Amino acid sequence: MALTKEIWIDSIVGNLFPDNSFASRSADHSAFVNNKTVHVPNAGAKPGVIKGRTSFPASVKSRTDNDLTYEIGEFTTDPFRVPNAETVELSYDKRESIIAASRSALSEAIHNDLIKNWVPTKFDKVMTSGEDSAAHLGGDTPATGNRKSVTLKDVLAVKKLFDKNNIPANDRCFLLDYEMYNQLLDSLTANQYNAFLSAADAEKGIIGKLYGFDFYMRSEVLRCKADGSAIATEQAATDSAAGLAWQKDCVSRALGDTELFDSAGDPLYYGDVFSALVRAGGKHVRYDSKGVVLLIQGS
Repeated sequence: MALTKEIWIDSIVGNLFPDNSFASRSADHSAFVNNKTVHVPNAGAKPGVIKGRTSFPASVKSRTDNDLTYEIGEFTTDPFRVPNAETVELSYDKRESIIAASRSALSEAIHNDLIKNWVPTKFDKVMTSGEDSAAHLGGDTPATGNRKSVTLKDVLAVKKLFDKNNIPANDRCFLLDYEMYNQLLDSLTANQYNAFLSAADAEKGIIGKLYGFDFYMRSEVLRCKADGSAIATEQAATDSAAGLAWQKDCVSRALGDTELFDSAGDPLYYGDVFSALVRAGGKHVRYDSKGVVLLIQGS
Protein backbone atom coordinates (compact mmCIF):
# COMPACT_ATOMS: atom_id res chain seq x y z
CA MET A 1 0.00 0.00 0.00
CA ALA A 2 1.30 3.45 -0.89
CA LEU A 3 2.32 5.81 1.91
CA THR A 4 0.74 9.26 1.79
CA LYS A 5 2.07 12.49 3.18
CA GLU A 6 0.27 14.44 5.86
CA ILE A 7 1.00 17.95 7.06
CA TRP A 8 -0.38 20.07 9.89
CA ILE A 9 -0.46 23.83 9.37
CA ASP A 10 1.45 25.61 12.17
CA SER A 11 -1.48 27.84 13.09
CA ILE A 12 -5.06 27.27 14.21
CA VAL A 13 -8.27 28.88 12.92
CA GLY A 14 -9.67 30.85 15.85
CA ASN A 15 -13.20 31.47 17.09
CA LEU A 16 -15.26 34.38 15.83
CA PHE A 17 -16.31 37.24 18.12
CA PRO A 18 -18.49 40.37 17.64
CA ASP A 19 -17.11 43.82 16.89
CA ASN A 20 -16.94 46.01 20.01
CA SER A 21 -15.55 49.22 18.50
CA PHE A 22 -18.76 51.07 19.42
CA ALA A 23 -17.70 51.17 23.10
CA SER A 24 -15.04 53.80 22.44
CA ARG A 25 -17.88 56.28 21.85
CA SER A 26 -18.60 56.80 25.55
CA ALA A 27 -17.23 58.71 28.53
CA ASP A 28 -14.08 56.91 29.66
CA HIS A 29 -14.10 56.09 33.38
CA SER A 30 -11.36 53.47 33.11
CA ALA A 31 -9.17 55.40 35.55
CA PHE A 32 -11.61 54.34 38.28
CA VAL A 33 -11.88 50.66 37.34
CA ASN A 34 -10.03 49.52 40.48
CA ASN A 35 -12.70 51.02 42.73
CA LYS A 36 -15.79 49.14 43.90
CA THR A 37 -18.34 51.86 43.10
CA VAL A 38 -18.20 54.78 40.66
CA HIS A 39 -20.18 57.91 41.59
CA VAL A 40 -21.34 60.26 38.81
CA PRO A 41 -22.73 63.51 40.33
CA ASN A 42 -25.63 65.02 38.36
CA ALA A 43 -26.68 68.68 38.68
CA GLY A 44 -30.13 69.36 40.13
CA ALA A 45 -32.76 71.80 38.88
CA LYS A 46 -31.75 74.66 36.56
CA PRO A 47 -31.79 78.23 37.93
CA GLY A 48 -34.92 80.23 37.16
CA VAL A 49 -34.63 83.36 34.99
CA ILE A 50 -36.81 86.49 35.31
CA LYS A 51 -36.85 89.37 32.84
CA GLY A 52 -36.99 92.83 34.39
CA ARG A 53 -36.89 91.75 38.02
CA THR A 54 -38.64 94.30 40.28
CA SER A 55 -38.88 92.45 43.57
CA PHE A 56 -35.85 92.70 45.88
CA PRO A 57 -34.24 91.00 47.62
CA ALA A 58 -34.65 88.11 45.21
CA SER A 59 -35.72 84.79 46.66
CA VAL A 60 -32.67 82.63 47.39
CA LYS A 61 -33.00 79.01 46.40
CA SER A 62 -30.89 75.92 46.98
CA ARG A 63 -30.09 73.13 44.55
CA THR A 64 -30.24 69.44 45.37
CA ASP A 65 -27.82 67.46 43.21
CA ASN A 66 -28.20 63.78 42.38
CA ASP A 67 -25.75 60.92 42.88
CA LEU A 68 -25.78 58.29 40.13
CA THR A 69 -23.67 55.22 40.88
CA TYR A 70 -22.64 51.97 39.26
CA GLU A 71 -20.61 48.99 40.38
CA ILE A 72 -17.40 47.65 38.86
CA GLY A 73 -17.64 43.91 38.21
CA GLU A 74 -15.08 41.15 37.81
CA PHE A 75 -15.31 39.03 34.68
CA THR A 76 -13.37 35.75 34.76
CA THR A 77 -12.81 32.89 32.34
CA ASP A 78 -13.00 29.20 33.18
CA PRO A 79 -9.51 27.80 33.82
CA PHE A 80 -7.95 25.85 30.93
CA ARG A 81 -5.42 23.04 31.13
CA VAL A 82 -2.81 22.44 28.46
CA PRO A 83 -1.26 18.97 29.00
CA ASN A 84 2.48 18.70 28.64
CA ALA A 85 2.12 16.49 25.57
CA GLU A 86 0.21 19.24 23.73
CA THR A 87 3.04 21.70 24.26
CA VAL A 88 5.49 19.48 22.40
CA GLU A 89 3.42 17.37 19.99
CA LEU A 90 1.11 19.90 18.35
CA SER A 91 2.15 21.88 15.28
CA TYR A 92 0.54 25.07 16.62
CA ASP A 93 0.81 26.93 19.94
CA LYS A 94 -2.34 25.89 21.80
CA ARG A 95 -1.41 27.96 24.84
CA GLU A 96 -1.29 31.19 22.86
CA SER A 97 -4.50 30.25 21.05
CA ILE A 98 -6.38 29.76 24.34
CA ILE A 99 -5.00 33.01 25.80
CA ALA A 100 -6.15 34.95 22.72
CA ALA A 101 -9.57 33.30 22.86
CA SER A 102 -9.85 34.11 26.57
CA ARG A 103 -9.21 37.79 25.90
CA SER A 104 -11.83 37.84 23.16
CA ALA A 105 -14.39 35.92 25.22
CA LEU A 106 -13.93 38.35 28.11
CA SER A 107 -14.33 41.30 25.76
CA GLU A 108 -17.54 39.81 24.32
CA ALA A 109 -19.07 39.21 27.76
CA ILE A 110 -18.06 42.65 29.04
CA HIS A 111 -19.51 44.49 26.06
CA ASN A 112 -22.74 42.45 26.12
CA ASP A 113 -23.11 43.56 29.73
CA LEU A 114 -22.11 47.15 28.92
CA ILE A 115 -24.85 47.53 26.31
CA LYS A 116 -27.49 46.43 28.82
CA ASN A 117 -26.12 48.77 31.49
CA TRP A 118 -26.33 51.72 29.10
CA VAL A 119 -30.11 51.29 28.99
CA PRO A 120 -31.95 53.19 31.78
CA THR A 121 -34.77 51.50 33.67
CA LYS A 122 -37.19 54.00 32.13
CA PHE A 123 -35.96 54.52 28.60
CA ASP A 124 -37.17 56.41 25.55
CA LYS A 125 -38.06 54.17 22.63
CA VAL A 126 -39.17 54.13 19.02
CA MET A 127 -40.94 51.11 17.55
CA THR A 128 -40.02 50.09 14.00
CA SER A 129 -42.69 50.68 11.38
CA GLY A 130 -41.61 48.94 8.16
CA GLU A 131 -42.94 45.89 6.37
CA ASP A 132 -43.28 42.54 8.13
CA SER A 133 -40.18 40.36 8.20
CA ALA A 134 -39.43 37.09 9.96
CA ALA A 135 -38.13 37.38 13.53
CA HIS A 136 -34.39 36.73 13.63
CA LEU A 137 -33.45 36.46 17.32
CA GLY A 138 -31.80 33.12 18.05
CA GLY A 139 -30.61 31.73 21.36
CA ASP A 140 -32.04 28.91 23.44
CA THR A 141 -35.56 30.20 22.71
CA PRO A 142 -35.59 31.67 19.18
CA ALA A 143 -38.12 34.39 18.44
CA THR A 144 -41.01 33.37 16.19
CA GLY A 145 -43.52 35.19 13.99
CA ASN A 146 -43.03 38.48 12.18
CA ARG A 147 -41.62 41.85 13.24
CA LYS A 148 -41.68 45.28 11.61
CA SER A 149 -38.54 46.15 9.63
CA VAL A 150 -36.32 49.17 10.29
CA THR A 151 -36.87 52.13 7.97
CA LEU A 152 -35.33 55.53 7.33
CA LYS A 153 -38.39 57.07 9.00
CA ASP A 154 -37.63 55.18 12.24
CA VAL A 155 -34.12 56.64 12.44
CA LEU A 156 -35.59 60.11 11.90
CA ALA A 157 -38.01 59.49 14.79
CA VAL A 158 -35.03 58.70 17.06
CA LYS A 159 -33.31 61.89 15.93
CA LYS A 160 -36.41 63.90 16.81
CA LEU A 161 -36.36 62.48 20.35
CA PHE A 162 -32.73 63.54 20.74
CA ASP A 163 -33.53 67.01 19.40
CA LYS A 164 -36.55 67.33 21.71
CA ASN A 165 -34.41 66.53 24.75
CA ASN A 166 -31.66 69.03 23.81
CA ILE A 167 -29.09 66.27 23.34
CA PRO A 168 -25.88 67.66 21.74
CA ALA A 169 -25.80 67.11 17.97
CA ASN A 170 -22.18 65.91 18.02
CA ASP A 171 -21.09 62.35 18.81
CA ARG A 172 -24.47 60.73 18.30
CA CYS A 173 -24.15 56.98 17.71
CA PHE A 174 -26.40 54.11 16.62
CA LEU A 175 -25.77 50.39 17.13
CA LEU A 176 -27.85 47.85 15.18
CA ASP A 177 -27.65 44.09 14.84
CA TYR A 178 -26.87 42.61 11.43
CA GLU A 179 -30.53 42.08 10.44
CA MET A 180 -31.83 45.48 11.53
CA TYR A 181 -28.87 47.16 9.83
CA ASN A 182 -29.56 45.44 6.53
CA GLN A 183 -33.27 46.24 6.81
CA LEU A 184 -32.30 49.90 7.11
CA LEU A 185 -30.08 49.67 4.03
CA ASP A 186 -32.93 48.07 2.11
CA SER A 187 -35.17 51.07 2.89
CA LEU A 188 -32.72 53.60 1.39
CA THR A 189 -32.77 54.91 -2.15
CA ALA A 190 -29.63 54.52 -4.25
CA ASN A 191 -28.54 58.10 -3.51
CA GLN A 192 -29.25 57.72 0.21
CA TYR A 193 -27.34 54.44 0.26
CA ASN A 194 -24.28 56.01 -1.39
CA ALA A 195 -24.35 59.00 0.96
CA PHE A 196 -24.70 56.68 3.97
CA LEU A 197 -21.69 54.56 3.03
CA SER A 198 -19.52 57.50 1.94
CA ALA A 199 -19.20 58.54 5.60
CA ALA A 200 -17.97 55.10 6.71
CA ASP A 201 -14.67 54.88 8.63
CA ALA A 202 -13.51 51.26 8.78
CA GLU A 203 -10.63 51.99 11.19
CA LYS A 204 -13.08 53.35 13.77
CA GLY A 205 -15.74 50.72 13.11
CA ILE A 206 -18.18 53.30 11.68
CA ILE A 207 -20.15 51.72 8.84
CA GLY A 208 -22.23 54.71 7.77
CA LYS A 209 -23.76 58.02 8.80
CA LEU A 210 -27.38 59.11 8.74
CA TYR A 211 -29.22 62.06 10.32
CA GLY A 212 -26.11 62.89 12.34
CA PHE A 213 -25.69 59.38 13.77
CA ASP A 214 -22.51 57.34 13.30
CA PHE A 215 -23.67 53.75 12.74
CA TYR A 216 -22.09 50.61 14.15
CA MET A 217 -23.09 46.99 13.60
CA ARG A 218 -22.86 43.93 15.82
CA SER A 219 -24.16 40.38 15.53
CA GLU A 220 -26.35 40.95 18.62
CA VAL A 221 -27.39 44.12 20.44
CA LEU A 222 -30.44 43.88 22.70
CA ARG A 223 -33.40 41.60 23.29
CA CYS A 224 -36.61 43.24 24.56
CA LYS A 225 -40.00 42.08 25.76
CA ALA A 226 -42.71 42.01 23.10
CA ASP A 227 -44.34 45.27 24.25
CA GLY A 228 -40.99 47.06 24.37
CA SER A 229 -41.38 47.83 28.07
CA ALA A 230 -38.10 46.37 29.29
CA ILE A 231 -34.97 44.40 28.41
CA ALA A 232 -35.74 40.67 28.38
CA THR A 233 -34.10 38.94 31.34
CA GLU A 234 -35.37 35.52 30.21
CA GLN A 235 -35.77 34.50 26.59
CA ALA A 236 -39.23 34.10 25.07
CA ALA A 237 -40.42 33.40 21.53
CA THR A 238 -42.29 36.72 21.59
CA ASP A 239 -39.13 38.80 22.21
CA SER A 240 -38.10 41.53 19.81
CA ALA A 241 -34.65 42.71 18.77
CA ALA A 242 -33.63 46.27 19.56
CA GLY A 243 -30.96 48.70 18.45
CA LEU A 244 -29.42 51.36 20.66
CA ALA A 245 -28.87 55.06 20.00
CA TRP A 246 -26.85 57.24 22.37
CA GLN A 247 -24.79 60.38 22.70
CA LYS A 248 -21.18 59.89 23.76
CA ASP A 249 -21.35 61.93 26.97
CA CYS A 250 -24.53 60.21 28.17
CA VAL A 251 -23.00 56.76 28.73
CA SER A 252 -19.75 55.53 30.27
CA ARG A 253 -17.31 52.66 30.21
CA ALA A 254 -14.65 51.53 32.70
CA LEU A 255 -12.38 48.84 31.27
CA GLY A 256 -9.40 47.37 33.07
CA ASP A 257 -6.44 45.37 31.80
CA THR A 258 -6.60 41.61 31.32
CA GLU A 259 -5.00 39.80 34.25
CA LEU A 260 -3.62 36.37 33.37
CA PHE A 261 -3.31 33.73 36.11
CA ASP A 262 -0.78 31.09 35.16
CA SER A 263 0.28 27.90 36.88
CA ALA A 264 3.04 26.56 34.65
CA GLY A 265 4.07 22.95 35.08
CA ASP A 266 1.37 22.24 37.65
CA PRO A 267 2.21 18.90 39.36
CA LEU A 268 -1.47 18.08 39.96
CA TYR A 269 -2.50 18.55 36.34
CA TYR A 270 0.72 17.51 34.55
CA GLY A 271 0.67 20.60 32.41
CA ASP A 272 -0.07 24.33 32.42
CA VAL A 273 -3.28 25.77 33.90
CA PHE A 274 -4.32 29.35 33.36
CA SER A 275 -7.32 31.68 33.46
CA ALA A 276 -7.99 35.38 32.97
CA LEU A 277 -9.79 38.24 34.73
CA VAL A 278 -10.89 41.75 33.76
CA ARG A 279 -12.51 44.41 35.94
CA ALA A 280 -15.10 46.40 34.03
CA GLY A 281 -18.31 48.39 34.32
CA GLY A 282 -20.32 51.21 32.82
CA LYS A 283 -23.74 52.83 32.80
CA HIS A 284 -25.91 55.60 31.40
CA VAL A 285 -24.66 58.64 33.32
CA ARG A 286 -27.59 61.07 33.23
CA TYR A 287 -29.95 60.96 36.20
CA ASP A 288 -32.84 61.99 33.91
CA SER A 289 -32.07 59.04 31.57
CA LYS A 290 -31.85 61.30 28.52
CA GLY A 291 -29.44 60.70 25.65
CA VAL A 292 -30.27 57.00 25.22
CA VAL A 293 -33.04 55.70 22.93
CA LEU A 294 -33.98 52.15 21.96
CA LEU A 295 -35.21 51.29 18.46
CA ILE A 296 -37.37 48.19 19.04
CA GLN A 297 -38.92 45.89 16.45
CA GLY A 298 -42.67 46.37 16.38
CA SER A 299 -44.81 43.24 16.33
